[in-house]
Amino acid sequence: MKILIVLDQPFPPHPRVENEMRSLTEAGHEVHIACFQWDGEPLVEQMPYGTIHRRHISKFRHKTSVGVLKFPFYFNYWRSFVADLYKEIRFDAIHICDLPLAKVGYEAKCKYGVHFVLDLFENWPVLLQLSTHTNTFLGKLLSTYSQWVRYEKKMCALADKIIVVVDEAKTRIESLGIAPEKIYIVSNTLNLSQFQPTERRGFNKGEFKMLYVGSVNYHRGLQYVLQAIALLKAKNINVHFDLVGSGSYLKNLVQLIEELGIQDNVTLHGFKLFTQICGLYESADVALIPHIKSGHTDNTIPHKIFQYMYAEIPMIVSNCDPLVRITNETESGMSYRYDHPEELAETICDLYENPEKLNLFIQHGRQAVVDKYNWETDGKVLIELYESFSRLT
Repeated sequence: MKILIVLDQPFPPHPRVENEMRSLTEAGHEVHIACFQWDGEPLVEQMPYGTIHRRHISKFRHKTSVGVLKFPFYFNYWRSFVADLYKEIRFDAIHICDLPLAKVGYEAKCKYGVHFVLDLFENWPVLLQLSTHTNTFLGKLLSTYSQWVRYEKKMCALADKIIVVVDEAKTRIESLGIAPEKIYIVSNTLNLSQFQPTERRGFNKGEFKMLYVGSVNYHRGLQYVLQAIALLKAKNINVHFDLVGSGSYLKNLVQLIEELGIQDNVTLHGFKLFTQICGLYESADVALIPHIKSGHTDNTIPHKIFQYMYAEIPMIVSNCDPLVRITNETESGMSYRYDHPEELAETICDLYENPEKLNLFIQHGRQAVVDKYNWETDGKVLIELYESFSRLT
């Protein structure tokens, strides 16, 4: 089967999509991906796991994506791109990455008679509702929550198959009236052959080292972590927080660090590639996933959770439903209410004073990834989805 994956961003990198392409190629499918060209990358590039097709897009046209349900400019870019690729490839299935371009996938299904797979990485209506750019005056005019809710329900009904990343998201999509047998769970797990963590150095004596890696915005909940650090400092507990990442909320965190007087307890590393932070993975006593609980974070899972588990780093996670479920099930860490820095500080104290818990979390977390939470397992679900189309012919 010839499969066209449509991703509305530059590619690579994208660990999940790369894993999907590898699995489908290894299963004997011919895989192509359509994505942006922004920085002069080749328009066509052959990779071991498929062919990349790029088309230039202006920054202005890309910004129109926020109003895509009211104005067709962004859809028109992708309609033309997909039409040209169909003439060239004659793909049998179109695999749309996330909700916004679902309409383009459905139109291709109707026009060319291909299968339409909708791969939902996020709870997109809630994600847009929470985003800074959609909460401006112009953003509210161009994009409304109710409009995206209706669009999601309609597109899920029209898709041949739907992919979600966690059990909670499957339950949510079912609540829209979608048949459960149409929904497949393919999580954001690790391809163990592509991820090789370095050896840990053992726990730190005297100083408790905490690590966060990811985007820096309000909804990551990092402000509550800083408040917890201030509480620990007041109790003379020696903690250090390595924060790796960049984003729109970074300047707010810098100001908060100064206000709380915890400059010596926090290091801001900015954006770094994984190869540049191996030492932080090796030395971290715990890793934090402090996301604010919402309809978005209750229906998705960060790739990092499985990285931490496999790299033998115990975790402290906020009370987002999938984070708590997986952490409790695998006994790989502890959780706290996201907006209760006092509770987070107590959790850190508990682990600081009881290192034997950390050792248990290390053993359980890595084994859970080896046994269950890995791409070999999830890739089989993806392959089964596409094999189900063959059984229909």
